[in-house]
Amino acid sequence: MEIRGIPFGTTDWTSVPATEHPGETGRAFWRTRQFGAIRVRMVEYTVGYLADHWCEKGHILLCIEGELETELADGRVFVLRPGMSYQVADGAEPHRSRAPGGAKLFIVD
Repeated sequence: MEIRGIPFGTTDWTSVPATEHPGETGRAFWRTRQFGAIRVRMVEYTVGYLADHWCEKGHILLCIEGELETELADGRVFVLRPGMSYQVADGAEPHRSRAPGGAKLFIVD
């Protein structure tokens, strides 16, 4: 990833409006900033969230609160707890998220 043309700045995530995205179960609330081609999000999953799709977009994701289960299409499951992250490239392993107890994430894609 190359980061160009973005001046220094800060983000108060509490002031960024949230958009609601329903899952197969539960809801995701995204607070999103766009910096050129780079999307940066603070995402909160409600208790019982399960994504309604398999994602093939690349991400760098940091778990801030709660616990995130990420299932890959090949059946592997990875659990992230606060302070843990994952990274995956565009078009690599299809994945979907589940947050049985809810979770808060910081995502760059």
